[in-house]
Amino acid sequence: MRGATHPVPAGGWGPHRWGVKTPHELDTAKNPATVRRILAAAERIFAERGLAGARTDEIARAARVNKALLYYYFGSKHKLYQFVLQQLFSQLKAAFDAAATSAPLPRKQLLGYVNGYFDFVASHPNYPRLVQREMMEGGRHLHWIVETYFRPLHQRLARAIEAGITSGEFRPVDARHTVLTMIAMTVFYFAAAPVLTEIWGSDPLKPQAVAARRRAILDFLEHGLFRSPSQRAPSRTS
Repeated sequence: MRGATHPVPAGGWGPHRWGVKTPHELDTAKNPATVRRILAAAERIFAERGLAGARTDEIARAARVNKALLYYYFGSKHKLYQFVLQQLFSQLKAAFDAAATSAPLPRKQLLGYVNGYFDFVASHPNYPRLVQREMMEGGRHLHWIVETYFRPLHQRLARAIEAGITSGEFRPVDARHTVLTMIAMTVFYFAAAPVLTEIWGSDPLKPQAVAARRRAILDFLEHGLFRSPSQRAPSRTS
């Protein structure tokens, strides 16, 4: 097994900071870098082939480890897949948590959510495909994902929009549909990157293109949802 040996930091090798419960074998891993390679390889291959199509020997080769090590750390391909999802969605939740605590006003809070979500998807290009694969393969984990992550995050966004409408910062809109619009215009760009490459004849994931996409999303919010200071008046509720 290749890879330098590193001491295990207090509290485990990494995912604890996102609230992920790790197996004992991971907590005592002598090579955190090896574990990270396994998870990175598994995330990419699960995104490409789905749970059913992915093979543990392929993941092991991509991570440059013996296949037996995957079973030692995770027990089975299914448990490895579940851990990949748990780690990914825990990081998404952490991004939303940071936005919620740093910006009390609806406009700033919503911008924090949008920028945090954009940063998360931009730095996790496999995320859209993993979610799509989960839905295509029957959604065995979909209920857990929705109840633990999607529903609470959707409700946070909707509450921020409703608070902005009440304060007069936002136009009166359907909060639920606006949440879907914000999520779709962010995640679809990264999910459609291979198609956009063919359409544009350039890489949509290069830094300049990603920065332009962020500006386009924020511009849409500025003109489609936010009111200027001169337009603001608290909404009346019956």
